[in-house]
Amino acid sequence: MKALVCETPGRLLLGNRKYPVCEPGWAIVRPAFVGICGTDFHIFKGQHPFLEYPRIIGHELSGTIVETRGNRHKMGDRVVVNPYISCGECRPCIGGNRNCCIKIRVLGVHTDGGIADAFAVPEQNLYPVGGLSLRDAAMVEFLAIGAHAVRRGNVTAGQHVAVVGAGPIGLGTGLFARIAGAHVTFLDINKPRLAFATDKLKFSPGIRVAAETLVAEAETRTNGDLFDVVFDATGNAASMESGFQIVGATGRYVLVSVVKDRISFADPLFHAREMTLLASRNANEVDFVHVMASMQAGHIPTHLLHTHTAGLEEAATAIPSWLNQPDNVVKAMIEMPGN
Repeated sequence: MKALVCETPGRLLLGNRKYPVCEPGWAIVRPAFVGICGTDFHIFKGQHPFLEYPRIIGHELSGTIVETRGNRHKMGDRVVVNPYISCGECRPCIGGNRNCCIKIRVLGVHTDGGIADAFAVPEQNLYPVGGLSLRDAAMVEFLAIGAHAVRRGNVTAGQHVAVVGAGPIGLGTGLFARIAGAHVTFLDINKPRLAFATDKLKFSPGIRVAAETLVAEAETRTNGDLFDVVFDATGNAASMESGFQIVGATGRYVLVSVVKDRISFADPLFHAREMTLLASRNANEVDFVHVMASMQAGHIPTHLLHTHTAGLEEAATAIPSWLNQPDNVVKAMIEMPGN
C-alpha cells in the first residue's frame, strides 16, 4: 500500500509499505482526511524526543472501517480516531486516565500513523462521526487537546483566561474556554495569529507579548487581578516561565505544550499567590465526545480553522511548504484518495 513515510529528519517519501494486519479487537481504517500539526513538523525537523525513523506519520484522523475483528463497530462505519493507544492495565488506565498510560503508543509517533491507504487501531479508539463531515471529523483530535486542557484548568463562567500561543492548539483551547463561559485573551508575538483570533474567531483583541509590558497589559485586561487561569500552548521554555507572572492569586497555570528543556519559576511568587500548576497531556474519550457535540452544536467554526489542503501525491512537498508559512497556516489537511 502507499504511505507517506518520514525516512529521516527532513526527508518525506511517498512509498510502499505492508498492508496492516487486523488483530482481535482491532479494526482496519481507510483514512479520509489527516490533519497536520506541530508534532508532524517536529518529526520532520528531527525534534521529536520519542520517535524512531522511519515512521508513517499522521495522527489527526477520520476514515471508514474496512475490516474489523471486534463487536463495537461494523464495516463501512465512518469514524473519528483517537490515536492514543493505551494498555488498559496500568494504574492510569484503570483510573480512567488512558491519556497518561505508562505504555502509551501514539499513532504516527510510537507506531505507524494514518497517511497511508490503511492503518490498524483498537476498536475502542474509534467513535462514530455522527452528523460530522469526514473533513471536520479529522479536526476532532487537535481540538480535544484544548478541550482536555480547559477541563484540567477547571474553567468556569465569568473567569478571566489567558491563552499564550495562538497556534492551532492555543486556538482550540481558547474556543473551549469560551464555550465554558470565560473571558478569553490571547497572547502571542505573532501579529497575524492574533489578528486571526480577533478578526475571524471574534475573540477580544489579544496582547502582543513584550516582556516589559506583559504584567501591565494583563492587569489592564483583568481589572488589576491578573488571570484566573493561564494556558501556555507555545512549546517555548521562556514563554512557559514568563507565564507565572500573569497568574492571579489562587489562579491555575496549565502547561499544554511540552518542551525538552527544564523550566523554573520564582518560588516566593508561586507561594504568595497560592498558584496551582498543572500539566495537560493528550485527551480522553470524554474530551472527544465534548468536541464532537460542540461541533454539531455549531460552536466550532471548522470552516475557518481549516486553511490548507493537499492530496496524498502532493503531501511530501506540501508539508515542508506549510512549515514555512506560520503566519498563514492554521489547520492543514491531507485529503486521501477516494474522498
